[in-house]
Amino acid sequence: MQSPTRSLPLILEDRTGAYTTTDFDDIYDRAFFHVVCSAQRSVMVYPMTRRTSRHRDAHWQAHLHLPAAVLEFAADGGLGNISFATVPGARPRVLPMVQYLRKTGLFGRSLTRKFVCSDGREYKWTQGTTGPEWSCTTTDNFVVAQYDLKPADVRTYDVSGNSFTIYDGFTHLTLELLVSFIIMRHIQQYNL
Repeated sequence: MQSPTRSLPLILEDRTGAYTTTDFDDIYDRAFFHVVCSAQRSVMVYPMTRRTSRHRDAHWQAHLHLPAAVLEFAADGGLGNISFATVPGARPRVLPMVQYLRKTGLFGRSLTRKFVCSDGREYKWTQGTTGPEWSCTTTDNFVVAQYDLKPADVRTYDVSGNSFTIYDGFTHLTLELLVSFIIMRHIQQYNL
């Protein structure tokens, strides 16, 4: 009798812990994302074919690559628009951030927001008080993803200690979970 096949979760090491300029590299070398902020207050998310933080070409230039998502924030730090690249050469899908990530209630905490992914399901980001720093769950509280930021007083060796984990069954939503998480970190930073 064969046991069911289960894949490992994606465990993306966040190299810097800064939401606007970092690399997210899977510890098993299955997925890589480069996040960079431009001078115009835009954050671009690039899917990469290799571990960018260790092997980036010294001549790598953003304008030669197509970002999978662009987050345009307002000059005062407010929320702007998200552009998801669909097919090279086609018009990107543009969404206002305030409509994409909505508060969970009229008087709900701003650090608890819900959004709908391309699979049509609703998900919710919540900042934790115990356990992971951030958790993303389904409407029935099934954990989809979580983020852990290394405490400043903990030593690490050759790794950052910051991890963004996406659990089995939800890895096809990696880009959307990563983009929504970056926006949540921005909301936290600017107390929106």
